[in-house]
Amino acid sequence: MKTRIICLLSLLTGLAHAQIESAELNTSIDNIEPKLIEWRRHLHANPELSNREVKTAEYIAKHLKSLGLEVQTGIAYNGVVGILKGDKPGPVLALRADTDALPVTEQVDVPFASKVTTEYRGEEVGVMHACGHDAHVAILMAAAEVFANNKADLAGTLMFIFQPAEEGVPQGEEGGAELMLKEGLFDKIKPEAVFGLHVWAGLPTGVIAYRPGPMMAAVDEFGIKVKGRQTHGSRPWGGIDPITTSAQIINSVQTIIARRTDITQAPAVVSFGAIKGGIRNNIIPDEVEMIGTIRNFNMDTRDNIHNQLEQITTHVAHANGAEVEFNIYPGYPVTINNPDLSERMNASLESVFGADNVIDSGLITGAEDFSYLAQEVPGLFFFLGISPPDSDYKNAPSNHSPLFFIDEDALLNGVRAFVQLVQDYQ
Repeated sequence: MKTRIICLLSLLTGLAHAQIESAELNTSIDNIEPKLIEWRRHLHANPELSNREVKTAEYIAKHLKSLGLEVQTGIAYNGVVGILKGDKPGPVLALRADTDALPVTEQVDVPFASKVTTEYRGEEVGVMHACGHDAHVAILMAAAEVFANNKADLAGTLMFIFQPAEEGVPQGEEGGAELMLKEGLFDKIKPEAVFGLHVWAGLPTGVIAYRPGPMMAAVDEFGIKVKGRQTHGSRPWGGIDPITTSAQIINSVQTIIARRTDITQAPAVVSFGAIKGGIRNNIIPDEVEMIGTIRNFNMDTRDNIHNQLEQITTHVAHANGAEVEFNIYPGYPVTINNPDLSERMNASLESVFGADNVIDSGLITGAEDFSYLAQEVPGLFFFLGISPPDSDYKNAPSNHSPLFFIDEDALLNGVRAFVQLVQDYQ
């Protein structure tokens, strides 16, 4: 009987200690909100394009150093990693945020709206955090401070990964998560799991969405140059017409998905985004250039699409007497949420948002280079609602829109989610 009483007292003491830790963490999270909003607004007003996030990296590194973290800079040009070792033994976990902005001219009427302009592909453009990466950075900076302030209760080691160039690197450059890994991101210290989030305008504040397994598509870009022989428009038989050849290629390519892809396995998309050829109504030009995108959720399907696209392009061009240059520029692989990790952490997300507010995202044809990190270690990526609940969030300006807007009340939810995931994983 005495032994049972001692065990019961020990259990109650442990539960009380856990409640104290939880209360301290919750207080730290609540207290961080003013800083969180200040950081986000600073970043929003000072956006930088992919592989150009110099000032952003400096801003992040300064904050992490002030917290006493071990800080690595210059990874993949402007990547920053903060390492925090807890006072208790435990696993190594990673939390990731992306840092780059987009060539978009902001149209949102807020005091901290971006006025930044720069040159992009030879043109003067506005620069805006139109995909919410400013929020991602601020959320992760806040999570780092919360854990640093509660280091005594942290079991294990945390990696805070601030990754540049998620939106894609300038032509001819490397960057992003792939380059961070190539330069040794996980060589010295490798996490057991990596967590990431993305703000999403199509969800209201207080709701998150994700799914186990494939969630976001693989993405590749293709380029086709059809080379004919220029002639007068009145004498088409005197040349080789790359315009009609290109039209046939575009039509034939549609059969890849409609007739040559097993869509019961996973959806796929092949889209042409631009076609350019000729300059005058009565001149059949020498060549036509086309570019487009490929999206899919299965890597075998991806390979098949690549092969079919090249075969169709080449054979149709040759059938018309034209030559062709065909290139595929590989992009991000499928973003896959590890099924076991997803199941394990679902209760954690529900404890933050409520079971009714953790919903299935479905398959999303957008792409994410978080996928590279999730290929190395088990990953979990989720979408965070950031539209005011009383708004028409289903029709809110989407990510990448010049009218993209973030309800700042949602930001603390991201911090709470990261903290809960880490706490429960331990």
